Amino acid sequence: MGMTITEKILAAHAGKASVQAGELVECNVDFVMGNDVTAPIAIKRLRENNITEVFDKERIALVPSHFVPAKDINSAQQVQEVKDFAKEYDIKYFFEVGQGGIEHALLPERGLVLPGDIVIGADSHTCTYGALGAFSTGVGSTDLAYCMATGMTWLKVPETMKFVFHGELPKWVSSKDIILQIIGDITVDGALYRAMEFDGDTIHNLSMEARMTISNMAIEAGGKSGIIVPDETTEEYVKSRAQRPYKFYNSDPDAKYCYVKEYDATKLEPVVSWPFLPDNVHKVSESTHVSVDQVIIGSCTNGRIEDLRIAANILKGRKVDKNLKVIIFPATQSIWTMALKEGLIEIFNDSGCIISPATCGPCLGGHMGILSSKETAITTTNRNFVGRIGHPDSKAYLASPAVAAASALTGRITHPAEVMD
Repeated sequence: MGMTITEKILAAHAGKASVQAGELVECNVDFVMGNDVTAPIAIKRLRENNITEVFDKERIALVPSHFVPAKDINSAQQVQEVKDFAKEYDIKYFFEVGQGGIEHALLPERGLVLPGDIVIGADSHTCTYGALGAFSTGVGSTDLAYCMATGMTWLKVPETMKFVFHGELPKWVSSKDIILQIIGDITVDGALYRAMEFDGDTIHNLSMEARMTISNMAIEAGGKSGIIVPDETTEEYVKSRAQRPYKFYNSDPDAKYCYVKEYDATKLEPVVSWPFLPDNVHKVSESTHVSVDQVIIGSCTNGRIEDLRIAANILKGRKVDKNLKVIIFPATQSIWTMALKEGLIEIFNDSGCIISPATCGPCLGGHMGILSSKETAITTTNRNFVGRIGHPDSKAYLASPAVAAASALTGRITHPAEVMD
């Protein structure tokens, strides 16, 4: 019996010829990541156990992103603690404000996470890096401490679900619609502790940025990881960025899957996830009666340059609804700079948007745009749980950058075709 790409990566890192779903394995880790929320706890565990060295000073990244620029004294203290630790332990990759951004956009951008890797991060959206053909998953802070100290982790080999898309995407349908459609079909626990593998000509015709959006939200279906077999697009993306060697793995034709679902991509429509779960998915055409108070475009899910270009194309020469707050969150400092050089920042500013520095901002109810009790937002972020973006009585609808930008012009959920065609 053949193996899936996930099983091959885990077998290679466990020093085994093969593994199968359900097997417990101890694996070497290629890269480890913590942020300003999760790293301080891991640092505390290391100090409590008198661990004075990490396994590899060049295989760890510490990325303050959730509450930066510091929103209050406590958040400032947390970042300082991480900064002090990075200096004391001589960690090469510490990204302060102005140098980094949101980790899940930053690490691929810098060539620090690569095809064939096992990447462990103390953040649930670490699964983003599966878009590169890596096995990447989120862990708790204690597990992060163990990984930083030893360069190893243990895992149960997950079963793999396969989602295959065929055909050309219709206009205004994006990778965000693909992953929301999947989550709507299988529910938020439909992939619980399973690897989600995405395949088909539709997927392999997507850009790397679009693929990252899909892998990013695997966790919203309960997935242990979300992975795409690497191809020429992957190679083109990583070859000039890679900070070390990498390896492409694929899935064998006779690999075993616990679930396979095929889609005709030509029949997909733009969708939106209603409160209060990502699987509460409805067509945009069925949601146009919903008024919004705030629009959020950005985050680790849809804050890349491709996303900003889509939004700017819709907003160019137009004004956002006067009753709205529209906030743009480029995912990294370099994306912010690209948007500036391309004139996107000017378009956003002229249309009446607020442009934020690279930060997680309101996505987790952090700062820079959280919602009051009476407010409703449409957002390109990844979660719309009760109170996720602010007050427990607020509401958040998840959508693509195109739908969010179109909604910014009308003050209600809007299909892009309504304002563009």
